[in-house]
Amino acid sequence: MLVSSQHKRKLRCLEINKVDDQLFVTSALDGVVNLWQLRPKESVAALLSTTDCLSPKQRRWPEDIAWHPDGDSLFAVYTADGGDAQISILDLNSSKKRVTFLPERPHIKGIINSIQFMPMADLCFATGGSDHAVILWQGKDGGNEWKPKAVHRNLHSSAVMGVAGLQQKKLILSVGVDKRVLGFDLIANRADFKHQIECKCLSVLPNPSDFNLFMVQTGSPGKQLRLFDIRQRQKELHSFGWKQESSESQSALINQDWSPDGLYLTSGSADPRIHIFDIRHNSRGPSQSVQAHQKRVFKAAWHQSAPWLISISSDLNIGLHRIL
Repeated sequence: MLVSSQHKRKLRCLEINKVDDQLFVTSALDGVVNLWQLRPKESVAALLSTTDCLSPKQRRWPEDIAWHPDGDSLFAVYTADGGDAQISILDLNSSKKRVTFLPERPHIKGIINSIQFMPMADLCFATGGSDHAVILWQGKDGGNEWKPKAVHRNLHSSAVMGVAGLQQKKLILSVGVDKRVLGFDLIANRADFKHQIECKCLSVLPNPSDFNLFMVQTGSPGKQLRLFDIRQRQKELHSFGWKQESSESQSALINQDWSPDGLYLTSGSADPRIHIFDIRHNSRGPSQSVQAHQKRVFKAAWHQSAPWLISISSDLNIGLHRIL
């Protein structure tokens, strides 16, 4: 089933709330963030609120968004150019859906491509940018104040496209256009491992069940997804992918998502289909492909407690798909 996204320009982000998985947000190049409520029994999604989150100076749209671990606010990243704000916070507890912008600007230049909260005891999130830097933002005073600190600025030789944290140790993963997969040990304050592959890396996502596994999205047709194990640092366990019918290259806007049990992986595509992979099988190709939209699919996210996928596409629709 398709629902109009209510956005006027191309969709960019989709994130499901892990505290209340009936809620999810979408954002687009119009700078608007929409809050939705999924109603599985009715097979519909209801629009709850619409908030203008354009940056104050250049009126830039959010490049990436992340839910606060408490599920009551959204954090978004922008650009480091022109002295504009780099981080916004959308307070969803406020009746007016108040947006505030952090004054700190640790990134030096270019687009900030990724933001992720870290699964660590200390409240913190990381950002990765086109300035090659990974920045860790520590929450102070119960999250009312945020202090940035550079994790590293020169371990990548090109734009950092994705960041993530590991559950079992204080390690930040980062991937970049320089084809590097990097793990940085925050305790030792040094790179724990570096892995060079043959094509650009576009995002990284740890497995939600087996904390040793993580997936890297790449720009290589036929091998768009690479599975790694933190215990075998210089070795790729397996690759997954599909033959693109479209001539378009793999876009950083097309992202993957793990199922809650960590056994399945979804990816959008330019074809446009949702591809579903079972990591227990040795097959490189999808175990299932769903014709979901009229134009390319940017992301298909797994609902946490119901057999549903929620997808976004450049056709400006939100897809609701029941997976049997």
